[in-house]
Amino acid sequence: MYPSVLIVDDEATIIDSLKGILSDDGFEVIHAYNGYEALKKIETHSPDIVLLDIWMPGMDGIDTLKEIKKTSPSLPVVMITGHGSIESAVDSTKSGAFDFLEKPLSIDKVMVTINNALNFRKLEEENIYLRKKAIEKNSITGASPAVQKLYGEVMAAAPSDASILISGENGTGKEMVARTIHQFSSRPEGPFIIINCAAIPEEHLESELFGHEKGAFDQATSKNKGKFELASGGTLFLDEIGDMNIKTQAKMLRALESKTFQRIGSSRTLEMDVRLITSSNKDLEEEIQEGNFREDLFFRLNVIPIHVPPLRERKADIPMLVDTFMDKLSKQSSDPKKSLSKEALDLLGHYHWQGNVRELKNLVERLCIMVKGEIIEKEDIPQPYNPDFSKETRSERRWLFSLDNLEEARIAFEQEFLRLRVEQAGGDLKAVAKKIGTTVNYIKKRIS
Repeated sequence: MYPSVLIVDDEATIIDSLKGILSDDGFEVIHAYNGYEALKKIETHSPDIVLLDIWMPGMDGIDTLKEIKKTSPSLPVVMITGHGSIESAVDSTKSGAFDFLEKPLSIDKVMVTINNALNFRKLEEENIYLRKKAIEKNSITGASPAVQKLYGEVMAAAPSDASILISGENGTGKEMVARTIHQFSSRPEGPFIIINCAAIPEEHLESELFGHEKGAFDQATSKNKGKFELASGGTLFLDEIGDMNIKTQAKMLRALESKTFQRIGSSRTLEMDVRLITSSNKDLEEEIQEGNFREDLFFRLNVIPIHVPPLRERKADIPMLVDTFMDKLSKQSSDPKKSLSKEALDLLGHYHWQGNVRELKNLVERLCIMVKGEIIEKEDIPQPYNPDFSKETRSERRWLFSLDNLEEARIAFEQEFLRLRVEQAGGDLKAVAKKIGTTVNYIKKRIS
């Protein structure tokens, strides 16, 4: 299907000339002689691009452009201007015009501008699609009151550039919340950079944040940009900020107060342009009392506090979470999607979930690997989620001794032996393979 172009000009000769050129190149051409007619044509024909003359009687090109942008903000509009009207054409770009063409029109310039505008629109549509997919991927699954409250806080906080401190236990999804905030912020096209403060040695954290010059210290063999610099125009997420040492906290505070920073070993001052989101599974107010965290930095970070509830406070979401995890696992493995019986779900609903959503996700993945049937029953749920698991499993394995054929019994025993070892190892196939002297692939083939 060829792109369609709407030409808006009160001069019939201009329309005829452009129509001939564009039709020869395969474009579908629509025309209008004034702004009012153009708005109707946009509504009825949905063109891919508009060529719009600035000087027209009645509603001029600038007013028409403004109306177009109200109803069709993503529709590219190229302004056509007469000689000596460049200033008006430049002003039109501030109202949303993609570009402008000056009369007398150059055929080459017309074609290049149209193709650039169409390519730009295509990229915009791709970015919107990718952003939508990113939002879906990082969205917080659940419909419980606790999650609905969290949604409301995230949507309220996202558009501003204020610092956000996300609190919550390990495994609750603090990083997912931070990514969601970024996607709905005023800078979603910018980078989203993560630092796990607990995973980086104290002596390296400052360099990771602010960067360093070559020779700034013994290991600095080359210049390195820090995360504040890399995240410019986007969001910097500092995970487990409570593990940051006091010395680095002081430098962080200075940077946040001045909105500037310097690489280690440099005298050059760099401007800071990041949305800062931090998280902690520690009670930072307790850390302040114990002298482990600066109170002034806490106030800087805690402009908007968001708490992510633990899974035990949103158990109504467990069926939805299980279904989401199983759907993703099925797509990744190309295997039929499995499900949990009502009894099995009820069992999970009574568990305490110390490891929160992450623990539930790991259990679901383990069950999908270990259980052969498409429906996972209560009896398949291992300890500690199922207190009766050991007793029931021992009873069920008595069937091995009812087999008369030695080879069948050997195969069945090996399968049950491997299943038991994997269950005991919490689904860690590598650990089991190493312990019993075989390979992960061998175990997978026997228990699948």
